[in-house]
Amino acid sequence: MMEELENTAKLIRQNADTVEIKALDALNSLYAEKRKIRKAYQEEHVRIVQQFTHLSDDVIRKKTEYQKYLELYKLMRCKFEEIYIKGGRGGRKLDEVRDKYQKACRKLHLTHNEYVLLLCEAVEFEKDFRTVLLPGLLEHQQSLQEAFILTWKQILSEIASNSDLTSEKFRECHRRICLNIDSIKPVDEYKDFTEKYKTTPTEPVKFTFDESLVEESAGKLLPNQLTVDNLTVEWLRNKLTELETSIKENQEKRTSLTNGHNSDTLANGKTTPINEINNRLSLNLETSRKDINELKCQERKMLKQTELIRTALNELGCEEAPSGCDISIDNQPAFIDNSPEEVSITGNKCLVDEEWFHGVLPREEVVRLLTVDGDFLVRETTLNDECQTVLSVCWGSHKHFIVQTTPEGQFRFEGPAFPTIRDLIIYQFNSGLPVTQRSGAILHKPIPRERWELNNDDVILLDKIGRGNFGDVYRAQLKNSNEVVAVKTCRVTLPEEHKKKFLQEGRILKQYDHPNIVKLIGICVQKQPIMIVMELVPGGSLLTFLRKKSNSLGEGQLMKMCLDAAAGMRYLESKNCIHRDLAARNCLVGKRKNILFQMA
Repeated sequence: MMEELENTAKLIRQNADTVEIKALDALNSLYAEKRKIRKAYQEEHVRIVQQFTHLSDDVIRKKTEYQKYLELYKLMRCKFEEIYIKGGRGGRKLDEVRDKYQKACRKLHLTHNEYVLLLCEAVEFEKDFRTVLLPGLLEHQQSLQEAFILTWKQILSEIASNSDLTSEKFRECHRRICLNIDSIKPVDEYKDFTEKYKTTPTEPVKFTFDESLVEESAGKLLPNQLTVDNLTVEWLRNKLTELETSIKENQEKRTSLTNGHNSDTLANGKTTPINEINNRLSLNLETSRKDINELKCQERKMLKQTELIRTALNELGCEEAPSGCDISIDNQPAFIDNSPEEVSITGNKCLVDEEWFHGVLPREEVVRLLTVDGDFLVRETTLNDECQTVLSVCWGSHKHFIVQTTPEGQFRFEGPAFPTIRDLIIYQFNSGLPVTQRSGAILHKPIPRERWELNNDDVILLDKIGRGNFGDVYRAQLKNSNEVVAVKTCRVTLPEEHKKKFLQEGRILKQYDHPNIVKLIGICVQKQPIMIVMELVPGGSLLTFLRKKSNSLGEGQLMKMCLDAAAGMRYLESKNCIHRDLAARNCLVGKRKNILFQMA
């Protein structure tokens, strides 16, 4: 009887597992994928419509520009003809009018060609928009929906089959159970069983975190909690990369199997519902007609434009620019130094020596410094693993312009190019011209470095004395005063978010000035690595000091240490600061055994 019940239960469990683990999971996955595909369709539809709208707007703008330059051309032509008839073939005024007429003519011809090409693109895209892109997108969506419904039907059929209790397997088990029940004799069962085999239940085993393991971690490690900081983030990133690589390899393998054996698998009926969903989606994504149609549309537009340009050149030739019409950028006049006397932005300094050059100061600090329209400074940032020089300006909002490099190795924005970045910034400041026409930003006032911004070269690192949350801690010496200090460094490879937190520590420290708070001397942001320079407290942590010399300390000395710590905390409270980690490990011992509180 028990064997038959076990066989029945096993069969029920197998069917239940199939329904719960495979079929229901397949339905959930199908539902999630269907929502994802519908969202992708909506986003693709919006993108195609926006592309058409933008192209239509470009045509209208180009037409308006065409009309403007046509009117300018007519005006310059009339003036030229008028002066030419009156003044003959010579004269300075005639040369000036001829020059303006030639420039207007050139601009009109260029705008004409741009307008013709834009119309060509618009005509082709409008036709593809109506006949290929939108219909193809809808057809693609329809094919995906049909595949979903087919898979859904197969999953439901499998659920129905597994939940059928009238199948022959269940009926056979039921017959054998009935025979076993008929053979049961209650009088012969379980005689003296309870007393003979009665046992005492075993005690459960408890596993707990040994909190003594984290007593010396200064609150960085907490029982039963994962720790994510700069010491573990690299490992987490490597793990994430490893997982992403495994997922990608799995997808590629599945795609390869689908391309090679898809027809055989579907014919044999050996594919599980969830695998069949993945196979169908992969096949549709890789070979969808929607993507192919869009590529064909792009190719047709480029071929049409190429054909139009070649035909125009072959028929009309290439018109040469009229003589004397040289408007190259190198012929623009040199700027005049008319900067206000109170602003220091001239002289023979290098860029790094200028007070308005702030090194690798993060953008958040820049936004804090630039408050009035026209305030500006220059800094460096890393973009795509490449160091870039950035001009940051307050103009309505905060705008950041990357200095462009010409093929000749000079520097510019939209105007003339200069051999050094410093010369470029001085030109923008003295000329009063916008950095770019689109932004309209004009440089009025250079913002100098704050007094606590030190030069990295003024700090000499001597020896490593510890390790912080963001990098190593060094004993160092200041060049100017020979003062020995403590320097916290920020590793160059840390994410930008961690560097912001590192500088936030410096911002907090510079607000405080108290005998029992470790003093901030400065922050080095002229180049990498970023460094926080602080007062060097030679005695080390109070916790270590007490453990080593507790026997030699009197009651008065201990009371003085408590008063010092309390004074530091009272000062922080007056500044509306909550430290949240008052402990001996966070207190430092000074030269005179006075206690100084470290903020981080």
